[in-house]
Amino acid sequence: MIDKLSWVTIYPEIVLLVMACIIALVDLSDTSARRTRTYVLTLITLAVVAAMTGMAASEGKAIYGFGNMVVSDPMGNWLKCFASLALMVTLVYGRPYAADRDMLRGGEMFTLGMFALLGMFVMISGSNFLLIYLGLELLTLSSYALVALRRDNAVASEAAMKYFVLGAMASGFLLYGLSMMYGATGSLDVNEVFKAIASGKVNHQVLVFGLVFIVAGLAFKVGAAPFHMWVPDVYQGAPTAITLMIGAAPELAAFAIIIRLLVEGLLPLAIDWQQMLAVLAIASLVVGNLAAIAQTNSSACWPTRPSRRWASCCSAWWRAWSTAIPTTPSSPTAPRCSTS
Repeated sequence: MIDKLSWVTIYPEIVLLVMACIIALVDLSDTSARRTRTYVLTLITLAVVAAMTGMAASEGKAIYGFGNMVVSDPMGNWLKCFASLALMVTLVYGRPYAADRDMLRGGEMFTLGMFALLGMFVMISGSNFLLIYLGLELLTLSSYALVALRRDNAVASEAAMKYFVLGAMASGFLLYGLSMMYGATGSLDVNEVFKAIASGKVNHQVLVFGLVFIVAGLAFKVGAAPFHMWVPDVYQGAPTAITLMIGAAPELAAFAIIIRLLVEGLLPLAIDWQQMLAVLAIASLVVGNLAAIAQTNSSACWPTRPSRRWASCCSAWWRAWSTAIPTTPSSPTAPRCSTS
């Protein structure tokens, strides 16, 4: 039996999932050219979810549920709130663009956007390697379909195929790194992995080997140099509204997954991943700015902005954790829910 407090940690995800299914059914009977009913229901749902997560974040409590697989904490709830608002703004601005280009023959733009947001929420809430990966895949699979939303456009279809192939390779890198961590520590729980690494009883070479693949997979997903080659083609080939969608809210989820994995789980290895992030930060700054000079397409220039943001985040993390690394894990004081 699952503790009732566990369900509190996933209320926003439940609302998103149920409403996404309802909106998909309502869209079947929506005959308006701009999918008015689908659009209004989507915005109402996003507003409610943003309000729920904002109120949960303002309480300042951290709650673990489902055997510590899910965590609801202020950082995660604020990121969920702003991700919902970012998707709302994207849909408001992107709807006229999509309607003018015959992309609203169905309500896929709204339902896929909500499923992508659900993937972001799972990534942000995950305190378990498996759950984080599942959330990431839900987000990326929805993004593949969104990029190919203009089915009669060859450029968009090509961009979606490049996104799919290279995204699958990045997912393989990340999954291999996580499996190495599981093999070395014997746990998928982020907190347990932290304790196992901090104990010093795990082979350091195996940990670093897995860490390299994790950082490479994350760098692929956020488009950091030198793993950024897919980004300009995808951003240029996708419809502008979709480019805005996959370049806004997912950045917040990417920040969350990096915090969950590298800081909360692999902090004892900070001396290793700090150097990797420093290289990625410098490469992103140099390549992002120099490559933007030669670009003539504004959509293809957009990826340089995430690269520079990624570089800034890497620099901030490097400064923040360049001090002494704790050798013993701190015990979480948040209420925990267990399964029986």
